[in-house]
Amino acid sequence: MAIRTQFENSSEVGVFARLTNSYCLVSHGGSENFKVFESELDGVIPVVRCSVAGCQVIGRLTVGNKNGLLLPSTTTDQELSHIRNSLSDKITVQRIEERLTALGNVIACNDYIALVHPDIDRETEEIVADALGVEVFRTSISDNVLVGSYSVISNKGALVHPKTSVEDQTELSSLLQVPVVAGTVNRGSNVIGAGMVVNDFVAFTGLETTATEISVIEKIFKLQDAQPSEIVTKMRDSIIEEM
Repeated sequence: MAIRTQFENSSEVGVFARLTNSYCLVSHGGSENFKVFESELDGVIPVVRCSVAGCQVIGRLTVGNKNGLLLPSTTTDQELSHIRNSLSDKITVQRIEERLTALGNVIACNDYIALVHPDIDRETEEIVADALGVEVFRTSISDNVLVGSYSVISNKGALVHPKTSVEDQTELSSLLQVPVVAGTVNRGSNVIGAGMVVNDFVAFTGLETTATEISVIEKIFKLQDAQPSEIVTKMRDSIIEEM
């Protein structure tokens, strides 16, 4: 299921939220519209209202998956402890010293693979691999080094910049081991990462996203089959198994 929403007057949903299979971070503020995260995810995964480095653009400053969450070094101690206290102890929450501080723009990941900016520090690459439990690949998408801005990845599929060649899509698909398709959000925007967030059972996109774009999103991320009641049951079963 893909749900349209907006933050105040902005359809750049991916700028103000970070969604994974085990938690969701949402910026403070926003209109009534943006409370759709709580209403859709309540009882499934924790939804944490927060800021990072005093900013609302948490989706662009952070990167994470079900295993962990990485924050820029400018995150305050208070913000860090608030996020840590709101999430399960099994999720690694870590600040990272990286000159490219907009981590969400330079890293795209699911629960198994991370694509990173070619110029990211070697130390950062190692932290991404350890904290998020992923294999890391340095790459670009359609000659854009901001891989987090121009792609969105889940464990079921990936949506990338509309000008990504078929050869590049095939290469990314073999790296990620999921189907990859080129497309847009928000009525033709190529900045996919800013326009939407997705996990394995739901996507939130900007209010301007067209019906055609929604159908592509639901198909590539296999969201048509995802029924919330089934998801909750499966997640509870897996949590019980872990306990």
